[in-house]
Amino acid sequence: MHGLINRSLESFLSDTYGAPLWRDVAEGAGLAFEHFESMFEYEDWMTYVVIETAAERLNKSPDTILEDMGTYLVSSPNVKSLRRLLRFGGDSFVDFLHSLDDLYDRAKLAVPELELPMFKLLGDDTDGSFRVVCTGPHFGFGRAMLGVLRAMADDYGALVFMEYHGAGDGFEEISITLVQSSFADGRDFSLASPDASNGGRQ
Repeated sequence: MHGLINRSLESFLSDTYGAPLWRDVAEGAGLAFEHFESMFEYEDWMTYVVIETAAERLNKSPDTILEDMGTYLVSSPNVKSLRRLLRFGGDSFVDFLHSLDDLYDRAKLAVPELELPMFKLLGDDTDGSFRVVCTGPHFGFGRAMLGVLRAMADDYGALVFMEYHGAGDGFEEISITLVQSSFADGRDFSLASPDASNGGRQ
């Protein structure tokens, strides 16, 4: 598993529940180090043991940990790059959904070594019913994507209902029903980077 994914998991647990919780999880998972390096490659078992250990410590299911992590990656002020990558998908939540087919290629442009699953959008704009199919060698990305989708719906101000439909042979599926595209005010977003918009000032 790419270190960027593991580092994101570490950041989620540390930022949300505190550094002592992360240290406890790292020790309980049997890691020989305290912090993941973003550009290293790690054995897959490390990622899954960290998730299982965190779920045990927090008295939550691994599915909940993954979904909460997905939400964190979009909504936390400490993590901005993924939200920017996703918001470039369009001006509305439906535009964003249609951009998911290209997410794998866009992620590859940013980090060539990163292996994400492929996402495929199925459905019909006329009735607002969609399905997102996630295919890849690593189980659990669908749960994290569910958290990402919920956070992105809030980001665009859309009212949606979503449901995770479990996994098949190498795939996971999420159903999405768009109730109202402009249900609430979305979060501010500018195509210009924050540094560019303020002349480089923080």
